[in-house]
Amino acid sequence: MDAAERGRRGRPAITDQEALTFHSRGRPGKLEVTPTKPMATQRDLSLAYSPGVAVPVRAIAEDPDRAFDYTTRGNVVAVISNGSAILGLGNLGALASKPVMEGKAVLFKRFADIDGIDIEVDTQDVESFINSVKYLGPSFGGINLEDIKAPDCFIIESQLKELMDIPVFHDDQHGTAIIAAAGLINSAYLTGRKLEDLRIVCNGAGAAGIACVELVKSMGVPADNVLLCDTKGVIYVGREEGMNQWKSAHAARTDRRTLAEAMDGADVFLGVSVKGAVTRDMVASMAPNPIIFAMANPDPEVTPEEVADIRDDAIVATGRSDYPNQVNNVLGFPYIFRGALDVRATAINEDMKVAAAEALAALAREDVPDDVAAAYQGNRPRFGREYIIPVPFDPRLISVVPPAVAKAAMASGVARRPIVDIERYAEELSARRDPVAGSLSRIYAKVRQQPRRVVFAEGEEEAVIRAASSFVSQELGTAVLIGREETVREQAFQAGIELRPGLEIANARLSKRNTEYVQFLYAKLQRKGHLIRDCQRMINQDRNFFGACMVALGDADAMVTGVTRNYAVALDAMRLAIDAKPGHKIIGVSLVLARGRSVIVADTAVNEEPSAEDLADIAVETARVARRLGYEPRIAMLASANFGNPPGEHALRVEEAVRILAKRRVDFEVDGEMAADVALNPQLMQAYPFCRLSGPANVLLMPTLDSASIATKMLQELGGSTVLGPILVGMDKPVQIVPMGARDTDIVNMAAIASFGVN
Repeated sequence: MDAAERGRRGRPAITDQEALTFHSRGRPGKLEVTPTKPMATQRDLSLAYSPGVAVPVRAIAEDPDRAFDYTTRGNVVAVISNGSAILGLGNLGALASKPVMEGKAVLFKRFADIDGIDIEVDTQDVESFINSVKYLGPSFGGINLEDIKAPDCFIIESQLKELMDIPVFHDDQHGTAIIAAAGLINSAYLTGRKLEDLRIVCNGAGAAGIACVELVKSMGVPADNVLLCDTKGVIYVGREEGMNQWKSAHAARTDRRTLAEAMDGADVFLGVSVKGAVTRDMVASMAPNPIIFAMANPDPEVTPEEVADIRDDAIVATGRSDYPNQVNNVLGFPYIFRGALDVRATAINEDMKVAAAEALAALAREDVPDDVAAAYQGNRPRFGREYIIPVPFDPRLISVVPPAVAKAAMASGVARRPIVDIERYAEELSARRDPVAGSLSRIYAKVRQQPRRVVFAEGEEEAVIRAASSFVSQELGTAVLIGREETVREQAFQAGIELRPGLEIANARLSKRNTEYVQFLYAKLQRKGHLIRDCQRMINQDRNFFGACMVALGDADAMVTGVTRNYAVALDAMRLAIDAKPGHKIIGVSLVLARGRSVIVADTAVNEEPSAEDLADIAVETARVARRLGYEPRIAMLASANFGNPPGEHALRVEEAVRILAKRRVDFEVDGEMAADVALNPQLMQAYPFCRLSGPANVLLMPTLDSASIATKMLQELGGSTVLGPILVGMDKPVQIVPMGARDTDIVNMAAIASFGVN
């Protein structure tokens, strides 16, 4: 097994047949077009096409900018190629490039919610290609050029940028340069150097190489410190062989002529050339703490194993996913276009590229959430020599890079629609990828206005420590970790988690409040079979009891627990220490987010076989929570029957609950019993004109705990829905319980809900 093969740690082999099957199964290809407006009735068709479509047509004719309001233009990018340089496969023609362009369009959608349309232009003539593309401006918000050979790509991009008033971006050039620049920023940081002091060698004078050189120079690296090389050696002033105007722009005044001579004493190597271009002697000749970005694909100029055999002070990056520090363009183009589209930029300029690189570098220095570790089989990256660039599945990229790009576009004068509130924009971006983030944005904003003290009960668990650190860093309040201080600090150190100011550690055995908590608990439990020594043991040994007493006696405002305990066990502990809110019923509600709509489901945690009176109480409690979360409740009391047909025990109980609510004259819409499809589908609901709901239900009240639990979990696993909760409601103090093994992001969300006081 060679060194390159040894580097493919855990990477599954992909056979030719597997790749062909993937692209051909079901509907061939990787894209389809789906409407975003209803097309169910004749009226829908009349609005979508004739005669209704004439109205936006006239509006756009009067004001072309309205195309962004009434059409898809503001969220569509054309992915265009002529197939003259497909990946590492060479000039295979326009049609052969289509799988790659479709793939690029899929990445736009997956990572930035941008609709990509692939266009393959069947010409190798530069002028014909430019003439084909320049008339496409009205259809798209941006143009992503791809897999076009050099130097044609320079001419094409340059002329199209002059001819079109939308961003034109050749990703093979600038994408690699931006991601490499992010890694270079962090490599310099780790090795204690400044960009302006680095001596850089770039091997490969094609599209990506020249873009890398141009970008590092724009970021402050002096031109005299950069040597560009091609297959003929160093590009120097006076060289005639193999030159063009783009190479000449970076010709250096130097007496070095070969790559080996250029590498001698260099701080940085940027490789966008071919496998094996760098020898062992070249690596050995570099300056201390060399930075080696061997980005040739599929095989690098020199492998990390080869570098490690020669010296132990190097930082190495490649273009491959099976090595650390992958320079992957998907970290750039989706988010750069997202920011550019959202300010309706006329171009993507150097300022925007630098902003993207700096944002990526800053993100890599942040603690990595569970979502990222899960995407990489539990291998949690940590900032250092083997993690200088974020990984593609980091969910924070969408809320970090586009705002930086948008701000740079506004500052440099290419934005046609400035964004006033960048923080709110970042929240909206998070919601595009994570529906929970969108639903909780209002809660997070309120919590930041009134930050509270929240107990994280299982404070020695890594996920909990990480969540507490994130809670503090997001300025949501003070986090109190319950645990042994030395253990918490050791866990944090091992996991690379920063224990920030605002994060406290409380040890139950050493607490000055220990005696008061024991007396408080004993007063509640002495007539329920507990001796004082039992209460002492509960406070000393069970962090849930200690945390619950902190909240009950006002030493903290809220609490989150559940990572290491079954939900029911944790709930039992909470109910021994904290009473129900007077006049309220303890229930669990879940927020289900699916297909652009959200519904609240109850009771998903507490009441197993509620009576009719219980169901009425649950409805009242759920309506209160719905309003607290920003919904005006329309409650459907569910059963397998629709208004008496067919009859059944649960249906009769639900029918009685509806009568009880009517007698109480509740101030929210409620009706039942009805099936879930009738509750959610307005067309089906029309069959029951007497139904008291004015529209589809946004609260679903289940007849039993079993049905509620089964429905929400099935939706999550089969329906692709996101389920937040159960949210515990009705307790006298705000306490929330997460599912066992919850991720840090889930813990932070529930801590914010507890702090918000949904209870």
